[in-house]
Amino acid sequence: MSTANRGVVYKGPGKVAVESIPFPELALGNRKCQHGVILKVITTNICGSDQHMVRGRTTAPEGLVLGHEITGVVLETGRDVEFLKPGDMVSVPFNIACGRCRNCKEGQTGICLNVNPARPGAAYGYVDMGGWVGGQTDYVMVPYADFNLLKFPDADQAMEKIQDLTLLSDIFPTGFHGCVTAGVGPGSTVYVAGAGPVGLAAAVSAQLLGAACVIVGDMIDERLAQARSFGCETIDLTQDGDMPDKIEAITGEREVDAFVDCVGFEAHACGCNHGKEAPAAVLNSAMEVTRAGGQVGIPGLYVTEDPGASDEAAKQGSLSMRFGQGWAKSHSFHTGQCPVMKYHRQLMQAILFDKVKIADAVNVQMITLDDAPKGYADFDGGAPKKFVMDPHGSVAA
Repeated sequence: MSTANRGVVYKGPGKVAVESIPFPELALGNRKCQHGVILKVITTNICGSDQHMVRGRTTAPEGLVLGHEITGVVLETGRDVEFLKPGDMVSVPFNIACGRCRNCKEGQTGICLNVNPARPGAAYGYVDMGGWVGGQTDYVMVPYADFNLLKFPDADQAMEKIQDLTLLSDIFPTGFHGCVTAGVGPGSTVYVAGAGPVGLAAAVSAQLLGAACVIVGDMIDERLAQARSFGCETIDLTQDGDMPDKIEAITGEREVDAFVDCVGFEAHACGCNHGKEAPAAVLNSAMEVTRAGGQVGIPGLYVTEDPGASDEAAKQGSLSMRFGQGWAKSHSFHTGQCPVMKYHRQLMQAILFDKVKIADAVNVQMITLDDAPKGYADFDGGAPKKFVMDPHGSVAA
């Protein structure tokens, strides 16, 4: 077996490079990781969360190996791995979870208490998330493998649907979680803020949950066209006008039942000020257009520190929300990382039984690992695509 390994490495604001990195070991610091596995990476995706780091909008250190959306084949297992074997094809939740702590036992795997010494919750290749090596690589180590990994029932079938199944590691469950926590159900009217990959995944999820009308708002024409391609209504946020008026023109009502924020902290103002950052814009809009008693799901990323923010308060993660409006309307807000394991098996079944075409909805584009710098640049430019890397040419073959 080859011990060569390469990874996509953050080199400073606006820069990534594909470099040789150490081959993964079944080890955590100075001790053996007998509960882990080494994977040959089949697909690994560029995420909008990665883009926040690459733009220099976090405290990510140079040299960080990126990537938390991973699908792979088991190469080697630790002594304590009982239910996986070499050759198994698996989806890796982006959350790293021990399966033993109170939060894991309650199903809150996004805030595991044992995998990050700095705070609850960990992820591969992400700033302040425990220092775990990312998976935009040829090979990667995954700990607590029996608990974390979702094994596909049939590897050949999985390869046939790999462009859909690769999205189980993050954005499909994340979009679905945003809709569930926003209370989306049969007959709901739903507003999804942002037509990036997570927003498009949320829009598909709302349809899967039975929503009557899904409205997607964005500032990029091509992304709005992608949302319309699978039956969403759209709002161009670069155009002037009040949001309730725009929603009323679509549904006949000035408010929606459920609101899903898939933008996060790099939000911009709408209308004639759309080029200006306004980090609380989406949250304030959510309170304005969600009906009294409605729910707001917030899978979009908000950070504790934003060194590139436009004002001093936002640099510390403090946003100017009109929270009293949400209180007055008895809104419910749900934030935080998606607990991927809560949803990934069910969503896998929806894919395998052809109930959803998530890859078509988010417009998956396959690229090589060497194409990663261009993929990051194109994604940053607003390309209406989900870039998925194929490190070994397995999908192409």
